[in-house]
Amino acid sequence: MQAITDKSGVKRYLITLNVNGDSYTKVVKANTLLVNVLRDELDLTGTKKGCELGDCGSCTVLLDGRPVNSCVVLAVEADGHEITTIEGLAQNERLDKIQEAFVNNAAVQCGYCTPGMIMSAKALLTRNPHPAEQEVREAIAGNLCRCTGYVNIVKAVLAASNEQ
Repeated sequence: MQAITDKSGVKRYLITLNVNGDSYTKVVKANTLLVNVLRDELDLTGTKKGCELGDCGSCTVLLDGRPVNSCVVLAVEADGHEITTIEGLAQNERLDKIQEAFVNNAAVQCGYCTPGMIMSAKALLTRNPHPAEQEVREAIAGNLCRCTGYVNIVKAVLAASNEQ
């Protein structure tokens, strides 16, 4: 990461983000949040802004395969790391198994929490392809849904685990 001072004396940083398999070089302020770079500069709006405090999980992305709340991760902290957003799950215009399971099990209502929920579930299924229901509930505990009772969400994750 290279520090650059602009004409007004503000220090900025040259960073490289590896997002969904593509490399992006950006100049950011020290306090720029990862969620803002993803949404505003890379136009990856599947990552939602909710509470902006790291409490609701709607902004969840995978950072080197681990789920993180991108609203509390500085862009400079993600420099050189692999980031996967909801847009990066589908391959060759085919939904990922977890995305299909959410659709097939009616786990989507308003859809606002869905990208973050799917990213948390994807991380779980990557590290544990056949989790128990309690493990699913623990993995999505940081993702709030105001529309459901989580029943169909848990059902969808378990269905996706059975397809692997």
